[in-house]
Amino acid sequence: PSVLDSFALLSGQLNTLNKVLKHEKTPLLRNQVIIPLVLSPDRDEEIMRQTEGRVPVFSHEVVPDHLRTKPDPEVEEQEKQLITDAARISPDVAQKQIQSLNKMCSNLLEKISKEERESESGGLRQNKQTFNPADTNALVAAVAFGKGLSNRRPPGSGGSVQSGQPGAGGIIAGASGMQQVSMSGAPAQQQPMLAGVQMAQAGQPGK
Repeated sequence: PSVLDSFALLSGQLNTLNKVLKHEKTPLLRNQVIIPLVLSPDRDEEIMRQTEGRVPVFSHEVVPDHLRTKPDPEVEEQEKQLITDAARISPDVAQKQIQSLNKMCSNLLEKISKEERESESGGLRQNKQTFNPADTNALVAAVAFGKGLSNRRPPGSGGSVQSGQPGAGGIIAGASGMQQVSMSGAPAQQQPMLAGVQMAQAGQPGK
């Protein structure tokens, strides 16, 4: 808003200035010559106030820049080169170049508008709720307080369980069951020894 207000103010001032310059009683500025009357390397407070702090000193360095009516020689050369290049182009070629440039600009504007629409739709999709609050609350209650979880033990966990190793009985029972199934075709004298080894390994912490 501040930029728009400043732009509106500048636009109004420029319109007023144009009206004053186009008035019939206003002399032509091209007939007027501006020359510096006083050049000083010292700081001039009056010039600072009139230029709103942009020009502190009216010296030999700033006068050519501020009172110049023609561009720099380099800029003049570039403008002449551009004018020469433009004069060499035929009207048909210029029209084709204008059409291609307009096409490129329209394609670019279309891509920009498409990106804006996609970003807006993506923002709407992000704002859309993608979860069920009731399920989330039930899951948090189950994890934090054990709400809704059953106290029934799984089958095969009735063996002796040490206090520091919860669930070890289930591991041992499962291990012995696996041993019996896998060694069903082995000789009978090897099964107790292998079962004992399996039981001892399962009883170790972390195995």
